Amino acid sequence: MSHLSELPEKPVVGVSLPHESAVLHVTGAALYTDDLVQRTKDVLHAYPVQVMKARGRITALRTEPALAVPGVVRVLTGADVPGVNDAGMKHDEPLFPDEVMFFGHAVAWVLGESLEAARLGAAAVEVELEELPSVVTLQDAMAAESYHGARPLMVHGDVDAGFADSAHVFTGEFQFAGQEHFYLETHAALALIDENEQVFIQSSTQHPSETQEIVSHVLGVPSHEVTVQCLRMGGGFGGKEMQPHGFAAVAALGAKLTGRPVRFRLNRTQDLTMSGKRHGFHATWKIGFDEDGRIQALDAALVADGGWSLDLSEPVLARALCHIDNTYWLPNARVAGRIAKTNTVSNTAFRGFGGPQGMLVIEDILGRCAPLLGLDPMELRERNFYQPGQGQTTPYGQLVTQPERISRVWEQVRDDAALADRRRDIAAFNAAHPNTKRALAITGIKFGISFNLTAFNQGGALVLIYKDGSVLINHGGTEMGQGLHTKMMQVAATTLGIPLRKVRLAPTRTDKVPNTSATAASSGADLNGGAIKNACEQLRGRLLQVAASQLGSNASDVRIVEGVARALGADEELAWDDLVRTAYFQRVQLSASGYYRTEGLHWDAKSFRGTPFKYFAYGAAATEVEVDGFTGAYRIRRVDIVHDVGESLSPMIDIGQVEGGFVQGAGWLTLEDLRWDTGDGPSRGRLQTQAASTYKLPSFSEMPEEFNVTLLENATEEGAVYGSKAVGEPPLMLAFSVREALRQAAAAFGPSGISVDLASPATPEAVYWAIEAARRGEGSPSGLVRDGSAAGGHTGDGHAGDGSAPHGEIRADAEALSSA
Repeated sequence: MSHLSELPEKPVVGVSLPHESAVLHVTGAALYTDDLVQRTKDVLHAYPVQVMKARGRITALRTEPALAVPGVVRVLTGADVPGVNDAGMKHDEPLFPDEVMFFGHAVAWVLGESLEAARLGAAAVEVELEELPSVVTLQDAMAAESYHGARPLMVHGDVDAGFADSAHVFTGEFQFAGQEHFYLETHAALALIDENEQVFIQSSTQHPSETQEIVSHVLGVPSHEVTVQCLRMGGGFGGKEMQPHGFAAVAALGAKLTGRPVRFRLNRTQDLTMSGKRHGFHATWKIGFDEDGRIQALDAALVADGGWSLDLSEPVLARALCHIDNTYWLPNARVAGRIAKTNTVSNTAFRGFGGPQGMLVIEDILGRCAPLLGLDPMELRERNFYQPGQGQTTPYGQLVTQPERISRVWEQVRDDAALADRRRDIAAFNAAHPNTKRALAITGIKFGISFNLTAFNQGGALVLIYKDGSVLINHGGTEMGQGLHTKMMQVAATTLGIPLRKVRLAPTRTDKVPNTSATAASSGADLNGGAIKNACEQLRGRLLQVAASQLGSNASDVRIVEGVARALGADEELAWDDLVRTAYFQRVQLSASGYYRTEGLHWDAKSFRGTPFKYFAYGAAATEVEVDGFTGAYRIRRVDIVHDVGESLSPMIDIGQVEGGFVQGAGWLTLEDLRWDTGDGPSRGRLQTQAASTYKLPSFSEMPEEFNVTLLENATEEGAVYGSKAVGEPPLMLAFSVREALRQAAAAFGPSGISVDLASPATPEAVYWAIEAARRGEGSPSGLVRDGSAAGGHTGDGHAGDGSAPHGEIRADAEALSSA
């Protein structure tokens, strides 16, 4: 067992504990960024001046009318920026733009004595615009060749030879939607300036160090003059990784110019219309199978809807390409990627960060092809799993470690959920109910853990022991409800050998731990836990020397367990508080800065090859649904999940993450339907689903009637802190089983062996149309084509139904991308 994963005697990790702020959450005592306004004197309120056009060049901006509104103190414009007028890391997101790039783009900000004064002032600002042509949809962007950013190409094996050896070849296309984060707490920041002109910002941000960096370059000051703190977030899901920076910069600029604290908070409508979403994607593909249904080759092109600026679109697209294989061995693959530029909000990180989009493509392909191959979808998936002992690598060249866990979680779900018996029951039910059908589907996941950008895979911590034996820990991770702080306290208590009650955690801030990475990529516990463990080991090593001198033993023979130091084979003991006090009087340093970097990573973005991930997280889910044939309405009857979190640091937290991730994934795939006005009228580009009344979120009514979650046992991960694995993002993709169950239920309304094309999100309306197509025996109405029934063969013109894409078109797309 590695030093990093080795557990001491009586560890605090692995114990089921409630969230460290659970009592504060349920009593309403937990403070969030905007709550601090009530504790701050003379606060000004910021309000955006939004332009309600999809695109246009600003020809005049008149702020004088706003200054005449009672209570308005100042209007911030681009002329006020002392540093760089940009809120992004790619320098393509002007904080105060000269050109409106999406409907609702903020071009100025009004500061008022009250929020109402600022709102009225913003309404009084006069903006003249020269309207310009806009591109709203992903399809329009592709037709107009409107792209930006990197053009990755991933090639593995000999794709042409793979297709030549294929007995069955299919082509198709698939477009699926994005997703709104809809965190409970909208974007918020509070900026203050002290007597030394230092800037202090309270921000609801997943990446305080990058918020600090953006504010510093907007203000034109060095980073050491800016401190960012994040108390906690009321949800983030990736939406607060990049996008809070500009909002914090607005507050900081206002505070710098007025000398007064400035509060920034978007209302729900503003947050929905001004902040980015999960990237929607369009995929075209060609896939070849041998006679037994084993994949021989995949040729695909993925286009992500990036919105108006790049934001994090490039790494999102890269991770999508890296996850198109999911749990399946692709001996030959060519996958190209592009980022469409549209006049909508700039799409950004969202739980899974491109992984769900890539994995959804291959799962959709297998779900559509299985009936045409005469195979049960479960059997087709099993036949294509990565296999142990084969030395198989991903299409980007990383060895797939622990491939046996793919089958292990799958088989445990199959057995625990009694799939064979239940499928027989479902067949009997369907035979007796012509207007209601049930289906049961199982899907698995393989998700890589680490940032694709290798430099981000580092973490820091500061651990302080006070004379009374109490411990304060600081780390670079942020808490957004996912339980990271709880786990970090458990790691510290375990490493020091003390009870959890001795440990307290301080809010995340940049003047305690510098240059931190975002709390993202499911890496928060790995990076910060490694850093805390490192700092605590330094402290424990010093204290063991002190204990050894007191106990008359060698330091190597002393153990600290449950707050008591003892030497092996001796009865004498030394309490933790006494040990710490003795160390202080012996002038032993009682603070330590910890650091951790993930070893063994390498990534070449140009060749799209390397080992970007430390390990893979695995899981499997079986979902049973019931669908109404008249309306397409459905309910989730039962879900069974087995998920690999290694040796759980905090089982109750991890089970909550699995449940929450699954439900959020089910929302993306079945309910949450983003709509924009695509007409040519005055509201072109307007987000139409800008409230919970028009954007359907999963709630208790969508929860499975029976929900069984099991954490995989005996699953130590040697390369991570105390043998754990990341849990934040991977469970979201377990919801693929919901969509596949709906596909199979729709197919049950038609003749045997029909291939059903199902839109994403699979809303009741989409399910109804899939049912109608199945009843007519039409199968794949949007483009699944059987390209050949023999090796190298080609039948027909490659077109079928509405909007299909023959393999020649797909190949042309891929070749165009690869030559760029």
